[in-house]
Amino acid sequence: MKALRNYIDKVKPNFMPGGKYEKLRSTFGGFETFLFTPNTTNQPGGVHVRDAVDLKRNIIVVVLALIPALLFGMYNTGYQHYHMTGETATFWETFGYGFLTVLPLLIVTYVVGLGIEFSVAQMRGEEINEGFLATGMLIPLIVPADVPLWMVAVATAFSVIFAKEVFGGTGMNIWNPALIARAFLFFAYPSKMSGDSVWYGAGEAVDGFTGATALSLAGSGNYETYSFNDAFLGFIPGSIGETSALAILIGAVLLLCTGVASWKTMCSVFVGGAVTAFLFNQFGPDIECLNPETGKMEINAVGAMAHLPWMQHLVIGGFCFGAVFMATDPVTSCRTETGKYIFGLLIGAMAIIIRVLNPGYPEGMMLAILLMNTFAPLIDHFIVGRNIAMRKNRVKANK
Repeated sequence: MKALRNYIDKVKPNFMPGGKYEKLRSTFGGFETFLFTPNTTNQPGGVHVRDAVDLKRNIIVVVLALIPALLFGMYNTGYQHYHMTGETATFWETFGYGFLTVLPLLIVTYVVGLGIEFSVAQMRGEEINEGFLATGMLIPLIVPADVPLWMVAVATAFSVIFAKEVFGGTGMNIWNPALIARAFLFFAYPSKMSGDSVWYGAGEAVDGFTGATALSLAGSGNYETYSFNDAFLGFIPGSIGETSALAILIGAVLLLCTGVASWKTMCSVFVGGAVTAFLFNQFGPDIECLNPETGKMEINAVGAMAHLPWMQHLVIGGFCFGAVFMATDPVTSCRTETGKYIFGLLIGAMAIIIRVLNPGYPEGMMLAILLMNTFAPLIDHFIVGRNIAMRKNRVKANK
């Protein structure tokens, strides 16, 4: 590493103002800070908070926390493919199929996203931030395995440009860029983001095979098709990184132990979702109702989702993944300590409400987080205002 450091120091003047490659200063700086911690310090004359953990270290921890979900997602992609086709395969054949399916998605998101960020940094003459290292990992994990690569490229470009750069770049965005990419895909290309045939990769299903996800089955009253253990471990159809609650919780432990994610936000999401689902279990409408046209008792989709056991709600769909990796995004969530509780509780509650009351859109986590991203500054505003008022009242009482 010392030899690499010496080489970088040798060529660095070429990229400084007045150097031969001055226009590539931002690009060079991005590679340098990726390899080594900057040795620059704040100048005296102001108050600064110093911490050994910088943005790069935080982002790397998030990427490492996503590795268990990524690896299991690769295996499950192969597992679901061979299950659909009725073929038998070894562990490594199963994992290899998933690896070759997911890897292109990762490459496309990083090439497109980092390409745009490098270009924008060059045009602005600013330093390149590491924020997209996490976003580039998140986007492939929240899409189906069979989504076309060009769609992922378009969605990534849309999210980086319109959900991040137009607001000023890393740390300035209002909404989570990865969720904006998923929302773009969902509303622009719904047939590639839902249905029974988008979760398995290429192949032709054997006779009698149904590819419905756990959420789709729950809406039809057949939530017992997949057991709680299947959903917790992740051997069910779904987006690449969202199926295994166990793999996600391993990542959650890393985020919480390192202090990168707020336990207040994360736990509040689960509490809000569990309480809301439990209330629906107790007071929701009946699963079956009389159809006045046919005169027969038929499945009521709202009732079926309302009576889905509350624990099942937490381990299927994107609830667990959203609570751990999306809701805890420090840029788009609440900053105040009390606000984190409110923010998380409302996300969990809204996700379950959308699932139950809108059967046409059973996965409500994405919309719930984006909605609360919008209101996070307002929540913080009222919390700060309340704290100021309380302090003023204390001062008056002490006079």
